[in-house]
Amino acid sequence: MPNPTITALSDALILGKEHLPAGTGFLLIPSLLAHSDLLVLERLLEGREIRYLVHDDAVLAEETRAHIGREGARALVIDAATEAGAYASAIQEATSGGAVVIYLPAETASISAPLTVIPGLRLDFLLKAGVPVVPAYVFHPRDTAMPIESAPAAEEVVIGFEAPLSGAACTLPSFQEALFRMAEQTFAQSPALERSLGYALIQGLKKFGASNSIIDGKDGSTLPFNKVFAAALALSRYIRKDTQKKRVGIVLPPSPICLIANVAVVLAGKVPVNLNFTAGRASIESAIRQADIDRFLTADLFVRKMQSFPWPPLKNLVMLERLMPSLKSKCALWFVLSKILPASLLASILGVSKKGGHTEATLLFTSGSSGEPKGVVLTHRNLMSNVSQFGSRLGMRHDDSILACLPQFHSFGCTVTLWYPLIYGLNLASYPSPLETKELAGIIQKHRVSVLIATPTFLRGYMRGVNREQLAPLKLVVTGAEKLPKSVAEAFEAKFGKKVLEGYGLTETSPVSNVNLPDPDVEEEGKQPVALAHRPGSVGQTMPGMALRLTNPDSGAPVSLHESGIIWFKGGNVFTGYLGDPKRSAEVLDAEGWFRTGDVGRVDLDGFLYIEGRISRFSKIAGEMVPHETVEEAMNRALGLEGESSRRITIVGIPDPERGEALVLLTTLPGGPENTEIVALRHRLLEHGVPPLWIPKRMVRVADIPVLASGKLDIKGCEAIAKAATA
Repeated sequence: MPNPTITALSDALILGKEHLPAGTGFLLIPSLLAHSDLLVLERLLEGREIRYLVHDDAVLAEETRAHIGREGARALVIDAATEAGAYASAIQEATSGGAVVIYLPAETASISAPLTVIPGLRLDFLLKAGVPVVPAYVFHPRDTAMPIESAPAAEEVVIGFEAPLSGAACTLPSFQEALFRMAEQTFAQSPALERSLGYALIQGLKKFGASNSIIDGKDGSTLPFNKVFAAALALSRYIRKDTQKKRVGIVLPPSPICLIANVAVVLAGKVPVNLNFTAGRASIESAIRQADIDRFLTADLFVRKMQSFPWPPLKNLVMLERLMPSLKSKCALWFVLSKILPASLLASILGVSKKGGHTEATLLFTSGSSGEPKGVVLTHRNLMSNVSQFGSRLGMRHDDSILACLPQFHSFGCTVTLWYPLIYGLNLASYPSPLETKELAGIIQKHRVSVLIATPTFLRGYMRGVNREQLAPLKLVVTGAEKLPKSVAEAFEAKFGKKVLEGYGLTETSPVSNVNLPDPDVEEEGKQPVALAHRPGSVGQTMPGMALRLTNPDSGAPVSLHESGIIWFKGGNVFTGYLGDPKRSAEVLDAEGWFRTGDVGRVDLDGFLYIEGRISRFSKIAGEMVPHETVEEAMNRALGLEGESSRRITIVGIPDPERGEALVLLTTLPGGPENTEIVALRHRLLEHGVPPLWIPKRMVRVADIPVLASGKLDIKGCEAIAKAATA
């Protein structure tokens, strides 16, 4: 699809003006519309007859209500009793002479930069007008502006028009897909996305240097951001001289020194590579080889602790606890300079470009849950996009704090608990492991932590030996990396009084693509209607500036957003390819930059995304796609495991010469002979309505279900166990 033309109009940027039919009337449905936006539309349509379409119960701004009530203005009013036929006749009559009918969405309390504030059922009704409908996405740059930017004017707007929908194509999923496409294109116009990560860090650390800090959860010490900045500046000069390589390895758990190391590498003009020290030897060696690293920032204690890590020769290791004391005087000098020099001059002295664009900013390696690690190159634009998207949606204040216990080699740990808080000015409470939940609960209570990012596996740990009062300070509990079982969400909320908000993302999307959020507070927002931001069972609404489409898993043909299909994303936060691997890059990226996630999902009437499984977690048995996670949910119900605080079962698929694949059950449950147990289980599942094809015929008992350090199920490890046991 060709890029839309861009037209400047006062404080507005117009995309796709050519999509407005010139000779015929049409219905224009904007995603949202402030009064200033309506005036932009009227200037754009100057010389044409305009009529306004409004619901009789719509809450409109006073100036908008007065505007459409002025002499000569013509409004069409829909009430609850209006039938689809009468509505269509009225719109057709209005547009028959060439008039443009503009629908006026009600003022609505919503999350920032929503796909639309119009409820899905209402949209579905509007699309039955029987005339060409032009979807318009309205984007206010102020909604996603980062605190290091100059605040855009309230009237500043980017409006994108999609090609008219008509006839059988004028459906709600088609309309939603058009809005997604234009949301990506309007957000892409934000100049802040071109900022380099290094320059953004300089601005953030200067702005929040005295007001925000990182706490070391191991000893309770606090390090203000201005001291983090000074130490990183001094270390960056050392790194710049110490290696000529493009990338620098970092082998450290979450901690203040890990934070300093990452910032220093970026300010040195290098690319940080946080290596997964929990992976197998072959995976680590592959990552080091692919990244072409000759320097590793680490610590003596960690080297001694991680004996299984394939450490390079000592000359390649930079022991930070030895080096940093020797840089003490330089840290003091940089502390003064960082306070008195403006960000632009500091960047110039350091050789940090203000613009980063599509150049590499950081390198992460996939977890290897389903194969050898792939190097995911994330650009400056990728990270700036996701920090802006995620930060604007969370809406945290500068006195809020986030728990940083996810490892930095994990994509959520990297973007959400490293770059985001430094640029947005949030306090950090660090701890080297997400597994030690009793210690983490104490840190949450003592340091008033606001945001907990975890996986369902780690959440189960909090339900053992942690009391309700310890988690009382939390405002948000967000989970990702694997599907959130309903039983875990309900048990966590029952014990701690905190709703678990499921999100979704991949390393290749920098990582956050979707997240559920608390619904807007009606009392705070007055009597406006509320656009819900949370829907149980979904992974939430898509980040601003991302396009989404679905395709058939077998044929690759496009399918409706309301049907199940492979999820594809496009946006500023979507990566541009795997390191040195054009073949595997081409398998997931098309020529237009769309990324094939490999996950199966669908979108509902209000734009919430539901993940129905991962292709790697489906088995094709006798021609039918069998979802492992759905089978696991049924088993948990049948076996009464919904209240369990740890994963007790998992399903994997192994090759089968007769049916293509066969399901194998791995379980930690004790019992009698496995052959007898699996027959008994089959009867239970049949009673619960599980199709016979979906029931595993083999059971393998294990001491533990393999999981990765990120909390994800170790698919590769589970498959290896199943294959070995059934060989």
